Amino acid sequence: MIVHQAYRFALDPTAAQARPLSAHCGAARFAYNWGLALVKAVMDQRKAEASYGIAPEELTPALQWSLPALRKVWNQTKGEVAPWWAECSKESYSGGLDSLARALTNWAASRKGKRASRVVGFPRFKSKRRASRSCRFTTGGIRVEPDRRHVNLPKLGRIRTHESTRKLARRIEAGTARVLSATIRYEGGRWFCSFTCEVARTDPPPALPDAVIGVDLGLTHLAVLSRPLLGVTDAAGFVSNPQNSVLAR
Repeated sequence: MIVHQAYRFALDPTAAQARPLSAHCGAARFAYNWGLALVKAVMDQRKAEASYGIAPEELTPALQWSLPALRKVWNQTKGEVAPWWAECSKESYSGGLDSLARALTNWAASRKGKRASRVVGFPRFKSKRRASRSCRFTTGGIRVEPDRRHVNLPKLGRIRTHESTRKLARRIEAGTARVLSATIRYEGGRWFCSFTCEVARTDPPPALPDAVIGVDLGLTHLAVLSRPLLGVTDAAGFVSNPQNSVLAR
């Protein structure tokens, strides 16, 4: 059985390492705010043009909200809007744009009534003071070092962990875990690194491997089993219809 699991470790960066950690989070925030400003500018321009009576086909082209589309525009203009971009990993900017793409997609789905959960408003700009400092990496040199006391991240290099990484290291060495992404975050006065992993787990053996049970579908009940099953049927072996279960509550 393959599952996704996160492993979180506190970091002990040096003062020289803490600065680039913060810079990468700032780069992610900058890319997010840059993309949001661009999206709003295009939306406002199209709205203004429509109010002037300009035909829909002649409006300023709409900006796609997907990560590949936003990243393409970023790569075309990053030299002008962020001449210092090379100081941080490209993953920091990609992570910020990915967060924006997800926020815009959720807003659009919520607006059209296609989102089952709570209503989502239009994304807001991230404040340097109030926004949480975080940055996500999906490619590059992401690894847990064999000494189980260090992690390696793109552009940031080797950073010591406050605790042992043996829980994850053992799985990686055994070939039962694969790192998909890493996220750095500043919380409560210290840095953390979370690894999202694809983990292979052994399916638990059945409690009664040789047990056999008969099932008969019904009308007044969903089904009746040849013998009662704890937590599934009543004492007579009947399984209630879902509708009846809801009404009973």
